[in-house]
Amino acid sequence: MKNIIITVDGPAASGKEKISKYISKRWKLKHLDSGILYRRLALIFLKDKININNINEIKKKLSEIRRISFRKSNKIRTQEIGNLASAIAVNKCVREFINNLQYNFVKKNKNNRGFVIDGRDIGSVVFKNADLKLYIVVNSEIRAKRRYKQLIDSGEKSIYPQILKDIKLRDKKDKTRINSPLVIPKDAYHINNESTFRETTNQINRLLERF
Repeated sequence: MKNIIITVDGPAASGKEKISKYISKRWKLKHLDSGILYRRLALIFLKDKININNINEIKKKLSEIRRISFRKSNKIRTQEIGNLASAIAVNKCVREFINNLQYNFVKKNKNNRGFVIDGRDIGSVVFKNADLKLYIVVNSEIRAKRRYKQLIDSGEKSIYPQILKDIKLRDKKDKTRINSPLVIPKDAYHINNESTFRETTNQINRLLERF
């Protein structure tokens, strides 16, 4: 397999991270989860009590940040952080800030075999010339059940109807925001992730075997 970039886009809780981690391990590619970056930024804003309704305050804080960790952490997997990350992601300056982090990540690791990068605008905006674009399809009810289980397993109290409501609201915000709305990237392959994970990975492996 040549050095390639694979993008994995889809709505909230569609399984992008799990799928990307599988691709990373199976095909020995470096994985970047853009959602972690938005959540890390949301955590910073929360700790520093940034008024997310004040664009000047947001821009000032962004100019002060010198580094953001790419590591996973349970403290950024809460519903509160997820909702805050979704709220700040509508801002153009925030998206440009995160996009630059992703560009630099790929540039610094250019000797790697390839990359698999997941998010909501990776194939449509961030890496439009990716070698392979995947769009994950899962209905909102299944996504809500999976997110509910994930939160319960991590020890966070959660209510399924509220999770479903939040996911539908995030879908609406993601699809209607002015800056980089959630769309199916041009030339993307639809990956159905509503059944077993094996069926999902079978779809993906058939595509990757071409490289």
